[in-house]
Amino acid sequence: MGRSVQPSVGQLEIRRGIVGLAIGAGAIYLFYKAIRAGIKCQPPLCSSSPICIARLAMERERQRRDSGELRRLLNSLECKQDEFTRSMILHSITRCVYLLEVEASACTTDDIMLVGSRLDDKDNSVRIQALNTLKAFSGIRKFRLKIQEHFIKVLELISTTWDSELHIAGLRLLNNIPLPDFVHPQLRRVMPALMEILQSDCILAQVQAVRLLSSLAQKNDFLYDILNCQATHPGSLLFEVLVFAERLSEGRNSPHYRAVKWHYNEQSLHEALFGDESRLADRLLALVIHPEEEVQIQACKVIVSLQCPQDVIGRPSACHSSHSYFDKME
Repeated sequence: MGRSVQPSVGQLEIRRGIVGLAIGAGAIYLFYKAIRAGIKCQPPLCSSSPICIARLAMERERQRRDSGELRRLLNSLECKQDEFTRSMILHSITRCVYLLEVEASACTTDDIMLVGSRLDDKDNSVRIQALNTLKAFSGIRKFRLKIQEHFIKVLELISTTWDSELHIAGLRLLNNIPLPDFVHPQLRRVMPALMEILQSDCILAQVQAVRLLSSLAQKNDFLYDILNCQATHPGSLLFEVLVFAERLSEGRNSPHYRAVKWHYNEQSLHEALFGDESRLADRLLALVIHPEEEVQIQACKVIVSLQCPQDVIGRPSACHSSHSYFDKME
């Protein structure tokens, strides 16, 4: 009878190593199959979740094919839905416009009009989502003229609805596209509302309001309307407000604006910034040593603009008017 030979310790270690390698190789193969199956798995076209839309967008943009997702959402917007559903559909449309470039560019001006019609919705959340969707479409040049047609309605919403989210959405849209001439009369009527937003507690709304007012301050047609607005103080957003103040100062010192003798009410922004009782000089000198360099630089720019009329800026010898705001500081 043969005798069984007991394996040595070294042989046992070799066998265990071989088994371990086999198990490891099998696990790696299964892991590979799982990843491959996941890559091949396509998200359902009917899903409107952000993850599904993003996955769909990346895949379709890679293949440059039209998924039909954006068109399906726009068609569903035409159907009668409750407020929550309308809001969610517009939210999904906004995401699709940003993610599905080919499909968004294939949309028509009728689609813009459909989205714009939701600005008349009774539900505030629907109006906010419609503003966000128009903002998304405004990134496509061919839709900008059609979107501008809704600006009067946007200004009306901003001035009659006291809601921070609506203010932010509306002002972002207005700041994203040049303002057409036909909205100028409406802009003058909403100027007090813009000043109220500027002095509100919502920082994001303040920033957007400052940007819009700074842009308008560069237009001679709006200088008097801005400067004559009632205000308690320009706000606490130092840099943006300093840019705003510089543009107002340059505008009021321009020959075109100085050709007319303007009269301001006692509580106007003009009197708060440039009037005899203004403390702007003290505030600006204090900002010269502000810890943020951009604030220091902008404060100096405002100081220069206050001392120098627009037609003599650039000639240092001419910037020593005896009526300087800073004479009283000496």
